[in-house]
Amino acid sequence: MNYDVIVVGAGLAGLVATAEIADGGKKVLLLDQEAENSLGGQAWWSFGGLFLVDSPEQRRMGIKDSKELAWQDWCGSAGFDREADEDYWGMKWAKAYVEFAAGEKRQWLRDMGVRFFPVVGWAERGGYLADGHGNSVPRFHITWGTGPGLVAPFERRVREHMKKGLVDYLPRHRVNRLIKEHGVVAGVQGDILEHGNIKRGEDSSRIPIDDFEYRAEAVLVSSGGIGANFELIRKHWPKRLGDPPKHMISGVPAYVDGRMLAVAEKAGGRIVNRDRMWHYTEGIKNWNPIWRSHGIRILPGPSSIWLDARGRRFPVPYFPGFDTLGTLEAIQKTGYDYSWFILTQKIIEKEFALSGSEQNPDLTGKRIKKVLQRVKPGAPGPVEAFKQYGEDFIVANTIDNLIIEMNKLAGENLLDADEVIAQIRARDKEIDNAFTKDLQIAAIRGARNYLGDKLIRVAKPHKILDYKNGPLIAVKCHILSRKTLGGLQTDLTGQVLNEAGQAIPGLYAAGEVSGFGGGGVHGYRSLEGTFLGGCLFSGRAAGRTFADV
Repeated sequence: MNYDVIVVGAGLAGLVATAEIADGGKKVLLLDQEAENSLGGQAWWSFGGLFLVDSPEQRRMGIKDSKELAWQDWCGSAGFDREADEDYWGMKWAKAYVEFAAGEKRQWLRDMGVRFFPVVGWAERGGYLADGHGNSVPRFHITWGTGPGLVAPFERRVREHMKKGLVDYLPRHRVNRLIKEHGVVAGVQGDILEHGNIKRGEDSSRIPIDDFEYRAEAVLVSSGGIGANFELIRKHWPKRLGDPPKHMISGVPAYVDGRMLAVAEKAGGRIVNRDRMWHYTEGIKNWNPIWRSHGIRILPGPSSIWLDARGRRFPVPYFPGFDTLGTLEAIQKTGYDYSWFILTQKIIEKEFALSGSEQNPDLTGKRIKKVLQRVKPGAPGPVEAFKQYGEDFIVANTIDNLIIEMNKLAGENLLDADEVIAQIRARDKEIDNAFTKDLQIAAIRGARNYLGDKLIRVAKPHKILDYKNGPLIAVKCHILSRKTLGGLQTDLTGQVLNEAGQAIPGLYAAGEVSGFGGGGVHGYRSLEGTFLGGCLFSGRAAGRTFADV
C-alpha cells in the first residue's frame, strides 16, 4: 500500500493531523502502540479545558479580555530566555497560537459540534506584577463532554476517512525506527505487539508477535511526552526546581513513555528545552486506580491553608491555583516531596474539583441536571468518594485531632500542633474586616469579585477554626507528573529541524512530542488550557501542510 503520510501516535494531535491530511485527499497510515480502545490518548482522560481569548463565554461573564492582554500574560509566564536558539521557534509558535486562541479556534471547534460550559474558569492566577506569570483574567473554557467530548469530533472525522479508504488505522503497532534514505525520512519499522483484553489506560503488553515496515513520502510523529517515565523526568529535572522528587504519582498512563523522542532524535531530530516540564503539586493517590501510581489532581480554589511537610505556611504567592511551578520549587526546597492542605467542609463543598473526565461524570456525560446539583450543599460525588476512601484525606472535628492524624499519615511527627494552630489563628483574626494584610485572604476577596468564582468556585471567607464551618479536613498533596514542555524543534509547518537548524526532509511532529510546537511553545510555564489547545493547533498546522501540498 502506498501512503502519502504515516502518523505515529493516535492521541489528539495525531487525530487532528490525520483528519486534516485526509481532508486534503491524501492517504494516511495511522499507527499507535496501544489498542483501539485507547484512541485519543491522554486527551480522552482530560478535563477538557481550553484557553480562549475574548470569547462570548467570557463576555457573558463580564470578563474583558484581549489578544494584547493574553500575549502579555503569555510572555510573562513563558519567560523566554533562549531567543536565538532553543526558544526561536517556540516564540513564533506562541505568537501564532495566541492569534489562533483569540481568532478562529472557537468557531472552528463549534463547527464540529464542540460546546463549552458557560462559566469560565480562572487557572494559574499568578500573584506577581501585571507583566509576570499568570492569567490576568479567567480563560479556562471547559469542553461540554470534557476530554471525550473534545476527542469525539476528530475521531469521527478520522473514521469517516477510514470508510472512504483514505485512512488505515493500525493499533498495537510500535515504531522502533524511522527509515532514512539519502537524508530523507521515508518510512517506519517496528513491532506488532500482542493484543489482550486491556481496558483504556491500563498497562498493556510490550511483547512483540511480529514486525512491520511501511513507507511513505513523510512521517509525522505525534506520540506524546514523558509524563509516565519517572526515570526520564528525574534525568532532565531542572536544578532551578531543587532536587527531583524521590516519590511521585503519575497523572498519565504508562504508555506516555517518551520513547519516540529518542527514535526521532536518532533520525537526526533536535530536542530542545529538555529541562522544561510541568508537574502538579496537588496530586492525590487514586483510591480506585487504573494505571500504575495513578494520581488525580485537585483543581483547588484559593482558600485552603497550604503548609509544607513541617507545617509552615507557604509564602506569597504560593496559594492554591496561583503558580504551579513556583510552588513546586518551594516544596522541593523543603527537602520533602509532599505538602498539606487544611480546609473546612465549606471549602471542600465549594472549591474542590478533580481533574479528569472520569472524575466529572456530570460534565463528561453532558448531564445538565447533574451539573446543576453542584450549586447545592455538599461536595460533588467524586470528591466525597475521595474524602471517604482516599488515603490522603483526613477528617476531624478538632484541629488537635487533625494534626495527630496528619502526623500518623506522614509516618513521623514533623507537625508541631502549637505552631500550626498559631498560624491558622493568626489567619482567622484577619477575617473580621473586609480589608486585610493577609494576601491570601485579599486574593480570596478579589476572586469573588468575578461572578463565576463567587457562584461556584470560591467559598465566602470564613474562620477555619470556627466549629460551625467544620468538620476540618487535611489532604496530603503529592507531586503529580504530567507534561513535557520541551521537545522536537519544529518550524511553523511542523517540520522537524536538525542540530544545524535545517529542516529534515520527510519528518514532522505535532503535539507534546514537539513541545506543543516549535520545541517549547510555553517557555517555562503554562497558562493552562494550552496543552489540549497545543495539540489542536500543532496537529492542525502540520496536517494542513500536507493538505496544501
